[in-house]
Amino acid sequence: MNDDRYNEGMKTRRSVLGDAHVDRASQSITEFDADFQRFITEGAWGSVWSRPGLSKRERSIITIALLASLGHYEEVAMHIRATRNTGATPEDISEAMLHVAVYAGVPAANAAIKVIKQTYAELEADNPNE
Repeated sequence: MNDDRYNEGMKTRRSVLGDAHVDRASQSITEFDADFQRFITEGAWGSVWSRPGLSKRERSIITIALLASLGHYEEVAMHIRATRNTGATPEDISEAMLHVAVYAGVPAANAAIKVIKQTYAELEADNPNE
């Protein structure tokens, strides 16, 4: 086990998704998924998201486009909420959805756009002064 990579992953995960989200996710870990949770914390957050080559904003845009392309809409919503921490703007995401439409198909982009619009509306309703 790589505790340094895990700790770096948790730091990055918290900075992107927020403490409240990570705390909720951590509280629901069971023996069944503990190894999986450690794997994604070390791999996705500690190895990829923590790399210096791209900004969190750029990684956020790429991640949302990939998730939309693959039809992982619950994850799209989670990462749209995370844009509050990464700096990716609605304009960035709109541009990314055009790429999704061209390279992954209009239906994938269309479905993701519905989720994205709903998530932005929920964020606005929760924080009308932002």
